Amino acid sequence: MKTTEQIAAELQGFDPQALRADQVNAFLGDLVEPVSETGSVAVFDALGRVLAEDVVSPISVPPHDNSAMDGYAFAGNQLRPGQSLRLTVVGTAVAGTAWTGRADAGQCVKIMTGAIMPAGTDTVVPVEFVQSDGADILLPADVVRGGDNRRLLGEDLMAGQPALRRGAVLGPAALGLIASLGLPQVRVFRRLKVAYFSTGDEILSLGEAPREGAVYDSNRYTVYGMLTRMGIEVLDMGVVPDEPKALEAAFCQAAEQADAIITSGGVSMGEADHTKAMMKQLGDVAFWRIAMRPGRPMAVGRISRHVTPDEPPGLGGAVAQNAGSTSAVLFGLPGNPVAVMVTFLAFVRPALQRMMGAQVIDPVLLRARSTEALRKKPGRTEYQRGIVSRGDDGCLRVRTTGNQGSGVLRSMVEANGLIVLHHGQGSVAVGDEVEVMMFDGAL
Repeated sequence: MKTTEQIAAELQGFDPQALRADQVNAFLGDLVEPVSETGSVAVFDALGRVLAEDVVSPISVPPHDNSAMDGYAFAGNQLRPGQSLRLTVVGTAVAGTAWTGRADAGQCVKIMTGAIMPAGTDTVVPVEFVQSDGADILLPADVVRGGDNRRLLGEDLMAGQPALRRGAVLGPAALGLIASLGLPQVRVFRRLKVAYFSTGDEILSLGEAPREGAVYDSNRYTVYGMLTRMGIEVLDMGVVPDEPKALEAAFCQAAEQADAIITSGGVSMGEADHTKAMMKQLGDVAFWRIAMRPGRPMAVGRISRHVTPDEPPGLGGAVAQNAGSTSAVLFGLPGNPVAVMVTFLAFVRPALQRMMGAQVIDPVLLRARSTEALRKKPGRTEYQRGIVSRGDDGCLRVRTTGNQGSGVLRSMVEANGLIVLHHGQGSVAVGDEVEVMMFDGAL
């Protein structure tokens, strides 16, 4: 396992006091490792889980040619351009039961959606397109073409073809796809377990009486929400005072019980150094100043743990299941509420996805025209809270939420995305296009 210094040395131009946002993600990509333990879960329990192996279709879907419409099935080679076609109805095919006859030239079969295409047929005309006199139907000229409205055997999936790939995060559509293959269970990676606590003597927990100079802790709740949305098992360790023994106990407990640790506060240059000193004492931790706004200070590394060798295996998420793991990954985030959320979305979320065994996909950035001028100097990445809407011309536009202070948590509630102003980008004029990371799917 490489140390933080070794990883940094391999990244060209890596300066821990002036890091670019892309360098942070490159570093974390080398720091974290995916969990290895897997198990089978029922389809109803698989939502949000990460596939541990490809799902290979045991059957073809659909398992036979079938009708996509309620109508009449016939042989399409009888159609002639500009000519109507009269056919005699010789039977009815319904879904779930194969019609055993055959439709010859001049004949058709009344058919329901999903029914197996009868022998001798390859085309379906919708019922509303024809004229019927009981025994016969008349197709007007050019209402369908040969092969129309027929679903082909295996057009969704052929037997033996991968339906889902290892590392896919299972959403509602994936659950339906797995069920359509007749598979009652699917193999997934165990859930990642993340411990989280806030630090600082000025932080109040809910239920405590207000006191001068203190603020209520919001970071635990935003981080809890973001982790839970990812399907991660969260260990909430509350607020830890900035006192060496309390910090040591919290870090040790977190490292024993979790795959990763997230803290907020205690990593800025001007803050009391108990938190940073304890991070250094208990693990291999690097302290950064990232060229970004908000969220400049950050600590990353590993906190050592002592794993009991006879811990039972399973899927519950205990760290001892991760064979050979001797440390928990640490993400020390800044203390300001917006900075916590931005650094989580930009850096921690993709790192945790990698740890979960998931395919890490860069967020899709929308392009929208700015309705206001945005001041920015090249040399840092800025994430401004934005509100995206559609203008009268049908084009996307975006405006900021106003005050962009890193303590203005209300702005994250009002925003529906982050305006991403990249490292080398300068100021933005009214009407210029900017990129936006939308919250939908991330928060």
